[in-house]
Amino acid sequence: EVQLVESGGGLVQPGGSLRLSCAASGFSFRISAMSWVRQAPGKGLEWVSGITSGGGRTNYVNSVKGRFTISRDNAKNTLYLQLNSLKIEDTAMYFCAKGWPAGERGQGTQVTVSS
Repeated sequence: EVQLVESGGGLVQPGGSLRLSCAASGFSFRISAMSWVRQAPGKGLEWVSGITSGGGRTNYVNSVKGRFTISRDNAKNTLYLQLNSLKIEDTAMYFCAKGWPAGERGQGTQVTVSS
């Protein structure tokens, strides 16, 4: 059974930073591409970033390029998303997902950007 447990969200001021983590189990993490997706209040699901199994290729939605960084530690079965220069419009529930395109996802961690 695929299990994905996100953590690291919180309340932060505009311009602040957060680091999200996703602990993966129940599947072969090291051979799986992974993604981060988010859902803002009242909006649909939006793909944010993806990373290949070895971490050699990444990509981002245009709105977060240069501000967010996806990474992974295959020895720890953990996916990360570093969020810098946060904006109010980044407020959303963030989910990690198995696969790229995104498939099964976890329960999410809330990121709220507010002054």
